[in-house]
Amino acid sequence: MSVDVAAAVRAQLIREFGVSAPDSASVTFLGLEPIEVLRFAGDPVCYATVGCARHPMTDPADILADPTHGPRAELVLRLRAGADLVGLHRSLAVLAALPAVEGVVLRPDALLDLGEPVWRGAPFTAMLTGRSGLAEVSLPSPLDPVQLLEVVPITATEAAWVRLEGVPALREAWAEAGIDVRDPSRGMARR
Repeated sequence: MSVDVAAAVRAQLIREFGVSAPDSASVTFLGLEPIEVLRFAGDPVCYATVGCARHPMTDPADILADPTHGPRAELVLRLRAGADLVGLHRSLAVLAALPAVEGVVLRPDALLDLGEPVWRGAPFTAMLTGRSGLAEVSLPSPLDPVQLLEVVPITATEAAWVRLEGVPALREAWAEAGIDVRDPSRGMARR
């Protein structure tokens, strides 16, 4: 069975955000199919990857990868408009390529560390995944649906906090401090 998963994801994102012609950037990594990053104008501005879900994610310890069954995901980032986010599309593509390159299975509450600024000059060097509230992309049986996972940029200090105390503790600190995680110029949570 041949299903164009990327086309199905793109069509659903266009329906979700109501923009028929989003801006698009394509990033290619050696040995991989291109990862596209769509940008939907508005406030917040929404960025979404297309290409990560072409193949199911598998545990790298599995001897044989199942080409049909397994979780699929794409990443969605929402940020307040107005910031200069040079390099953000590349960072999102790098994260979307992790399943193919490093065998990472993307799921809610995962810490994805880039080790460099998420965009030029950003204090954020990692992303935290969560549920986006967007509907899954249905695919024909027996393929698993595509989850649209929201990612939130976090600082190295916040990433360390997640490693020590867990994702719920960081989210609680954001709520207590009234931090808007969609603000690209936000401060970090403090203990």
